[in-house]
Amino acid sequence: MEIIPEPPVQKTSISSMLSSNPYFSAGFGLMGLGASLALLKQFSIHGLTHAKRHLLVTLEISSRDKSYNWFLHWMAKQQSRSSHHLAVETSFKQFDNGSVASGVRFIPGPGNHFLRYAGIWIKIQRERQGKLIDLTTGAPWETVTLTTLSRDRDIFQILLKEAQEMAMRNQQGKTVIFISWGTEWKQFGQPRRKRLLDSVILDTGIKEKIISDVQDFLKSEKWYADRGIPYRRGYLLYGPPGSGKSSFIQALAGHLDYNICILNLSTRGLTDDRLNHLLTNVPEQSILLLEDIDAAFSGRSQSDDQGYQSGVTFSGLLNALDGVASCEERLIFMTTNHVQILEDALIRPGRVDMKQAIDNASYTQAKQMFLRFFEGRENDADEFAERVCGLEKKVSTASLQGLFVYNKHDPRRCIELVEELGK
Repeated sequence: MEIIPEPPVQKTSISSMLSSNPYFSAGFGLMGLGASLALLKQFSIHGLTHAKRHLLVTLEISSRDKSYNWFLHWMAKQQSRSSHHLAVETSFKQFDNGSVASGVRFIPGPGNHFLRYAGIWIKIQRERQGKLIDLTTGAPWETVTLTTLSRDRDIFQILLKEAQEMAMRNQQGKTVIFISWGTEWKQFGQPRRKRLLDSVILDTGIKEKIISDVQDFLKSEKWYADRGIPYRRGYLLYGPPGSGKSSFIQALAGHLDYNICILNLSTRGLTDDRLNHLLTNVPEQSILLLEDIDAAFSGRSQSDDQGYQSGVTFSGLLNALDGVASCEERLIFMTTNHVQILEDALIRPGRVDMKQAIDNASYTQAKQMFLRFFEGRENDADEFAERVCGLEKKVSTASLQGLFVYNKHDPRRCIELVEELGK
């Protein structure tokens, strides 16, 4: 009997079975494609990161840096017409005669801006962090980030220098006013045109006396150092409202080419620590002005160490003025309408080195003011001054100036209306 062998059983591998399955092949292909795309994306990200790292350079300017506002104003000049993201900045100025001038200008707002400067493209991103604030000012934290090609990094230094020079030109021949903001000094409004000393008319010899003393102090730094005396000097100007105390200080600052730092001791939130920090960090070449010093402690005894409104204590003020931590190279002016209520501890030598009364208009002041507004009218000036001094109620120089401004083309009318000032 012939045995017929069975046909050999073909062994099929798992791989051949899977490969012959059209569904699996399609799925595997998709997986491979997905993996390839993922790898390609990852390589692309790394490639872009590598390219940015080596081809681009960025510069960040925070809102706490002085150059922040310089750069924004510079940028506004560069692309005032091309920018699509703008923010408004309002200026406000009140003149001595009470009139007000205000205006607005546009600066780059939050967002992305593109600027071509000196043939180089720069991306500028201004960001405002809504959830972050500057604890010293309470303002939102902001940054400006500049991006350009790494090879052009020197452009940053060039444009920042130009922005600084533009800001300095804007302040040249002007007086910058600073106010306290948290623990910092912040510029208040636009720089003011310097006030001429001749425009402030005080009684005979007063202006010259103060100016001479201030100039002597500014030249005596070595003299103070050699004798171990703190290099600071304080002045107290006292007298009725409108007598020219603040106007003289503004004119003096312009004469010295100094700025003015105004500190209101009644500001809510001001504490002894903040006061001490502010007085220790006064900007260079600045007069520190404490106006109406008596008002800071009105309604309570000055020797009472409980803070009033602002939280500043009387002992805290004394320590800030001449304590161990108080700064040197400081020129400080205080003004008050009620010198009689100030305690001796506040105005003793070392805290106040010169006290000067600035009173209502005298005969000399009235005559000089008249001639300043109406040059050459000597006879009318004498008559005007006599009438002013003959009033039962004394009048301030501010009242006289208001009379002149209102009748700037009619000197005789000014003489006729003098009687109204005394009512």
